[in-house]
Amino acid sequence: MALLLILSSIVIFIIAYLTYGSWLSKKWGIDPSKETPSHTMADGVDYVPAKAPVLLGHHFASIAGAGPIVGPIAAAIFGWLPVFLWIIVGSIFFGGVHDFGALFSSVRNEGKSIGHVIETTIGESGKKLFSIFAWLTLILVIAAFANIVVATFVSTPSVGTTSILFIILAVGFGIAVNRMNIGLLPATIVGVVLLFGSIWVGLQFPIVASFNTWYGVVLVYIFIASTAPVWILLQPRDYLNSFLLYAMLGGAVVGLLIYRPGLELPAVTSFKVGTSYLFPILFVTVACGAISGFHSLISSGTSSKQISSEKDIKLIGYGSMLIEGVLAVIAIITAAYIGAEEFQALLAAGAANNVFASGVGTFMTSFGVPFDAGKSFVALAIAAFALTSLDSGTRIGRFVFQEFFEDAKKEKQSNPLTNIYVATFITVAAGGLLGLADWRQIWPVFGSANQLLAALALLATAMYLKTHGKEYKMVVYPMIFMFLVTLTALILLVQANMAAGNFALVIAGIALFILAIILIKQSYHVLFGKEEDKVA
Repeated sequence: MALLLILSSIVIFIIAYLTYGSWLSKKWGIDPSKETPSHTMADGVDYVPAKAPVLLGHHFASIAGAGPIVGPIAAAIFGWLPVFLWIIVGSIFFGGVHDFGALFSSVRNEGKSIGHVIETTIGESGKKLFSIFAWLTLILVIAAFANIVVATFVSTPSVGTTSILFIILAVGFGIAVNRMNIGLLPATIVGVVLLFGSIWVGLQFPIVASFNTWYGVVLVYIFIASTAPVWILLQPRDYLNSFLLYAMLGGAVVGLLIYRPGLELPAVTSFKVGTSYLFPILFVTVACGAISGFHSLISSGTSSKQISSEKDIKLIGYGSMLIEGVLAVIAIITAAYIGAEEFQALLAAGAANNVFASGVGTFMTSFGVPFDAGKSFVALAIAAFALTSLDSGTRIGRFVFQEFFEDAKKEKQSNPLTNIYVATFITVAAGGLLGLADWRQIWPVFGSANQLLAALALLATAMYLKTHGKEYKMVVYPMIFMFLVTLTALILLVQANMAAGNFALVIAGIALFILAIILIKQSYHVLFGKEEDKVA
């Protein structure tokens, strides 16, 4: 059964890419002859054209992280079948449309954020509200992923060594390709060899340091990564790191083909498990593997500024989401092939990442990879992508912060808060301080906030498409569903925390709910009012 799940998902996703993805491209008017912002606004720092394979690596590495692993495994309490179906349907008709639409609308708006897209349709107030929401969500991302990365460095010192070597290697790769004009193929071959060599060096020479030391190092790193030109660090590091994930995906699929595990967990358990209901909890828990608001920030934050040609938008936006869907299917299989008792034991020993690493490590033993080596490699890949999501999230947080304080009427910005270094410092400091607190208490709010962000991004895309005379119904339907999911989840969250006396979470949940209602009200006339004059 596990083999059927992975093979059918790959086939379905390929068909969806060739059919539905192409249909979206046609309906939205993807035009390779149009110059993209990476060329018209090239600045050598943020707006830098990237070849499709390089940008695919950056985008995929940034949106993946640990999300498509943690979500499906955590949602396995409802049974593997509902999770699998949501991954398939969600990736094709929800997440794929969401990511594709956010990237396309941003490219057509000078590579600006989704907040700017909202401004063009409902005005400055809509942009301000969305920007506040997005920035606060990104602060939570920084706090969460900084803790995940640092905890990994402390518990597995070899990962810290390897990560530092990755960064050095990326800088060398960026200089070689972008300044020494070395071809991408030969540079990639050498880079990947050195990449896996870095893993070996890390195992031989682990760097042992305290949590506070690593925490300071990581915060300094993300400050530099957020302000450095994308061609020297962000593009090459994410591109090379993507080969880790490709290798992990390939090893998992080949291992499944040979190992052929059965599925021990029930296909469906119950609509209510403990205090959690399948609706809406399943659709909030499985985020990155089906649809995630964080993806819209990546699409409209870094990727849209690097798209070299509009023909690449389908591959980067829609294709990356489908690849992530494959990863999510593998994740649910690693939870479903073991019995309930072993599943709970692995969760207790090291959360969802431990379940995934153990499962893929087991599958890879079928073609001769020792279990410990396979599990360590998978754990390292997960940590590498958590770091990628962290520095990309920081850079986007800086973009959103700068846009919030920009005066569109002034060509030269005098407000110091629009300065690249000031905006980065405030963003890093806020996330870093929050990360020192017990951020796990507010993590349930973040889960709902992330999916609410997806609904808002779909709302922005739908408004953009309608006001430009393009087909938009394929965006409206998933948008309505995601609003129903997230608003229902917030109501349940507020009720639960009210009963528990956790009034901070009650206030946060109510604030998010009100924000969503205001934005829905402001945009209603655009989507469902009288036909507006179309913009060329």
